[in-house]
Amino acid sequence: MKRIILIILLNCLYAQSKYPADTLLLSTDTPIIHRVALLPITLWQRISYNTDLLNCQFYPSCSNYGADAISKHGILRGGVIAAERITRCNPFAYNYHLELGKPFNEKDGRLIDPIKQQEHILSRHSPFIAATLSAIIPGAGRIYSGRTMDGVMGFLTFYLVGDAARFSIKEDRSITGPLFSAVATFVYIGEIYGAWRSAKYYQKK
Repeated sequence: MKRIILIILLNCLYAQSKYPADTLLLSTDTPIIHRVALLPITLWQRISYNTDLLNCQFYPSCSNYGADAISKHGILRGGVIAAERITRCNPFAYNYHLELGKPFNEKDGRLIDPIKQQEHILSRHSPFIAATLSAIIPGAGRIYSGRTMDGVMGFLTFYLVGDAARFSIKEDRSITGPLFSAVATFVYIGEIYGAWRSAKYYQKK
């Protein structure tokens, strides 16, 4: 495992602006701590940009969206925003996009993220209640907001990552334990944030 992580770090440090996240990684304006968080994204882009099987359905893609969020808002807030997007990038996103009547990117037909459209909608659902529900049971707030399958996917994501963290800690894994625990925390807070956004913005006109 340590060898794999070393290979990943060396590969990402050899950035040449070939992939979008490399630009942020190489920028002198990007703090060192942010660059550490960008390393996994640059690795993912080296994989996803070289096969059509991993094309993201959103515009901007999840990796670019996450890299931008971390660059602008830092690891904590940016990581939460990225985690929320990844949960929404599920097989049901296309139907939700059609229901909301949102536009598609002209060049490739991808879904233009509602967050990037700056459109305010009066919602029948309370963002506070939605966030509270997801704080109690991850995914419940999205279900309350009418995004049932997003809620189910959010719950499953948190359960799987949380269980991986529990198992790693139980087995005294010095690397994967803290790693999965951190990811589970981001997913959990991302669910609360996602529930709030679902009630406030992801609603039909």
